[in-house]
Amino acid sequence: MVHVSRLAEDLIIYSTAEFGFVKLADAYSTGSSLMPQKKNPDSLELLRGKCGRVFGGMSGFMMTYKGLPSTYNKDMQEDKEPMFDAVDTLSGSLQITAAVVATLKINADKMRGSLTADMLATDLAEYLVRKGVPFRETHHISGAAVKMAEDRSCQISDLSVADLKTLHPSFEDDALQTWDFEKSVDRRSSIGGTSRATVKAQIAQLKEWLA
Repeated sequence: MVHVSRLAEDLIIYSTAEFGFVKLADAYSTGSSLMPQKKNPDSLELLRGKCGRVFGGMSGFMMTYKGLPSTYNKDMQEDKEPMFDAVDTLSGSLQITAAVVATLKINADKMRGSLTADMLATDLAEYLVRKGVPFRETHHISGAAVKMAEDRSCQISDLSVADLKTLHPSFEDDALQTWDFEKSVDRRSSIGGTSRATVKAQIAQLKEWLA
């Protein structure tokens, strides 16, 4: 339910008029009571609410089992209601989640158009880490690069290698490769990361588990 809740939160944000990165199918949305042009992601809002309900049941479940003596007690019958409710709620929530994801449309061009180089400031810090500089230092250096770009009213990616070298001598020509969004995604290759290989491995693992 943690993943369902997070997915619901993200899709609610990305489907708003402010972003418009994704468009939900009419079957999983409702109209606004005031604005005819507005589409509300009600399915996702309800899913997020269901997650809170299940976690509330889990808290009660844990409280019931807290400090049990060594023999059977009548109070253990209280675990059945939250357990059965969690199973039913999760079953329905997963079906709705799968349908929402399967039918939504992604506005890839708008998503790409919203990318800005400052989103890769952490990647710049990690570049120096790979050069042997401790992260406690690279974090401040990257922040200084962001400020330099702000002071010049330009993107951080517009800074030259010479500019970066004034912040730390470890910057070299390959530092400019930091401003590649696809490479940034692929660099996150640890378990659960965003790289293509990692995501494909997660999908394969889930398919095997479901089978």
